Amino acid sequence: MMFDLDDTLLNRDKAVDNLFFIILEKCYENVKPSVKYEMLQKFKEDDRKSYGNNNKIKVLEPFFDEYPPQYRLPRNSIQDFWNHHFPYCFSTDQNTINIVNNIKKHVKVAIITNGSTQRQKDKITNTNLISCFDTIIISEEVGYSKPDKRIFDLALNKLNVNPEAALFIGDDIEKDISGCQNANIKGIWYNPHRIKNDTEIKPYAEINSFDKLLNYVT
Repeated sequence: MMFDLDDTLLNRDKAVDNLFFIILEKCYENVKPSVKYEMLQKFKEDDRKSYGNNNKIKVLEPFFDEYPPQYRLPRNSIQDFWNHHFPYCFSTDQNTINIVNNIKKHVKVAIITNGSTQRQKDKITNTNLISCFDTIIISEEVGYSKPDKRIFDLALNKLNVNPEAALFIGDDIEKDISGCQNANIKGIWYNPHRIKNDTEIKPYAEINSFDKLLNYVT
């Protein structure tokens, strides 16, 4: 069984909130609650626009332009700031770890994630997920990104399993589900917010809670 990382094993949305409050504390003073909420929505919007792009200057520069801070991070230090702080904004749901460890009693488990090698490794280490998985594959490290079938093929080779015997769980209907289907792997769409599927992609199954994953291995 293979898993996506951000917004599947880890709650990225909550981590973005945590990073925003670090920026607020470091760069701003005496912000009114109503303005703070407005700033948070703008920050999350800029983050969504640049999701999948490792250059985080594109997130913070427009944000600082719209909400000039008392202390503005120099442009050449923004990327280092993001790389240093963001991985530590994530936390692990203990229930998720318990479920993965339970699944691991029955089958091999892996992570396949897009993103920068160091940031993803820091997230996985900091949230204690590293000990739960047999194989961890990060796109920057291997040179392929989801939905490219080659990243899924690589995971199958490392796990030494056939595609017909594998399942992939992810939140992105195109990158995760369509991607794994290109490699003949059944895709389980993790959809906790119950988003309507307006695509032509048909997942093997859809779940809104990790608890339901146990049905597929026991």
